Amino acid sequence: MSAGNIVEVQRVTVSFDGFKVLDELDFSIGRGELRFLIGPNGAGKTTLLDILTGRTRPSSGRVVFHGGGESGQERAEAHRLPEHALVRLGVGRKFQTPAVFGSLTVLENLEAALGFRESAPRLLRGLSAQQARTIADTLDRIGLRPRADARAAVLAHGERQWLEIGMLLVQEPKLLLLDEPVAGMTRRERDRTGELVQEIARHRSVLVVEHDMEFVRRYASTVTVLHAGKRLCEGPVEEVQRDPRVIEVYLGRAHDAARARNGGGRGAAARPEER
Repeated sequence: MSAGNIVEVQRVTVSFDGFKVLDELDFSIGRGELRFLIGPNGAGKTTLLDILTGRTRPSSGRVVFHGGGESGQERAEAHRLPEHALVRLGVGRKFQTPAVFGSLTVLENLEAALGFRESAPRLLRGLSAQQARTIADTLDRIGLRPRADARAAVLAHGERQWLEIGMLLVQEPKLLLLDEPVAGMTRRERDRTGELVQEIARHRSVLVVEHDMEFVRRYASTVTVLHAGKRLCEGPVEEVQRDPRVIEVYLGRAHDAARARNGGGRGAAARPEER
């Protein structure tokens, strides 16, 4: 694996009651890379995210994170570290369901997220000029400056998703993991999210798990396909979607499921059930 990778998953196996969810998986993400991860239900996508964030320990294998320290070059045995330690090293994860504080404003949510690295006495002194600029820049980036004083509870679904992404961005992660960021969004919200993800990836490594194949085709460059806990295929999205193995185990199955849900109508979107 390249020295330019920010994280490396090396022959990782995860077993639950004898069932291998991940089976000697090798996987890596380069620095500054935008990678999409797809696969059928049960392929191991969520478990891979859990491994990368310390929520699950591998039965065997190792995970090496290269983003630690001020220089971003220090190695960390990520599979040995708890979740909070990986967050502090620079791993940020957005779950499918937005986790924002509904009773706080958009601005207050960002301030709360920014303070996760600070001690209580420092937080009581208020924001520094640099922190205020970080929040202002993030509001502009996620498109919520006009909604800064709105309670998170009244935001539209897409706006809540963008707010949670913003809450991660103010923490300046080196590796950002996004789990189905466009689930439940309108077409316009999906387009805005795709543009946001591509802009974010200019400054950090981003891994996107997504079922919406239209979204993947439009915004992905490199795609990894998981199947039965192994890496089935990896490469440019145009090549991956033409791979006979991918069509058999994922794209074809997704298309059939979509057609069934839409009464067999033509032109149904190729999107499988939730994993």
